[in-house]
Amino acid sequence: FDVQRRMADIYTPYAKPVAEDRFLCGFGHIFAGGYSAGYYSYKWAEVMSADAFGAFEEVGLDNEEAVKEVGKKFRDTVLSLGGGVAPSEVFKKFRGRDPSPEALLRHN
Repeated sequence: FDVQRRMADIYTPYAKPVAEDRFLCGFGHIFAGGYSAGYYSYKWAEVMSADAFGAFEEVGLDNEEAVKEVGKKFRDTVLSLGGGVAPSEVFKKFRGRDPSPEALLRHN
């Protein structure tokens, strides 16, 4: 719990946890109330979003022409196909592969 205290010193010095606080061990709302599938879907959406943005990063955000091309591909796949095609298929059409968590891990 030392990590929790050190992080509180940095990010919430005005609301430090009490010594008996064991919140890190009690993340039960995810598992105890049917919320787990919803939480998982939020995280998976973050993975797909970060990975999609990664397509723009890969061509260089300062490369205006390449960004426009990626933007057109995004428009023609993700925005155009929308809910008419399974999300995994839409993503594959845009990125040419399955989603990867690497971009999310890089940004977090």
